[in-house]
Amino acid sequence: MKEKIQRAVSIQNRRARFDYELLDTYTAGMVLVGTEIKSLRLGKASLVDAFCYFHNGELWLKGANISEYFYGSYNNHAARRDRKLLLSRKELRKLEGYVQSPGVTIVPVKIFINDRGLAKIVIAPARGKKVYDKRATMRERDDRREMDRAMKR
Repeated sequence: MKEKIQRAVSIQNRRARFDYELLDTYTAGMVLVGTEIKSLRLGKASLVDAFCYFHNGELWLKGANISEYFYGSYNNHAARRDRKLLLSRKELRKLEGYVQSPGVTIVPVKIFINDRGLAKIVIAPARGKKVYDKRATMRERDDRREMDRAMKR
C-alpha cells in the first residue's frame, strides 16, 4: 500500500472572528466540480465577503472565491459561483431558526480537506459586533501577547 503524502489545507476567514460573535459551529460538505477541488488542494481560495443563505430549504454559499485551476482548459469553473452546502435536515432546521432572529447571519469560518480527501467547510451563525466590542477584542489580544512576552523573560 503506498502512502499518501498530503499537506494540510486550511483556508480560514480570520475576519469572521473579528467582525462577528460566533454563536455555534457546524461542519458541512460542499458540492464541487473537479477543477474546484484541485484548486482547493493547492490552497487557492478565499472566504472574504462570503456568506450563506437559504433557498428552497437548501443552504448555499455565496461570494467564496475558489480560483480557476491553472491546468483546467475549457472545463474550468467560475471562480465566484454559488455552491450548495450539505447538512442534515436537523442541522438545517437549527440554522434556519438562528437566521429568523434579527441581526444573525451565517458566515463561513474555515475550509479544510478531511482525512478521506473531501472538502469540508466550517460555518457559524453569527451576530455582528459593535465597534466597542472589536476594541475590547483587540485590547484582550494585546494583553495576552504582553503576558506571553513577560512569561518568556
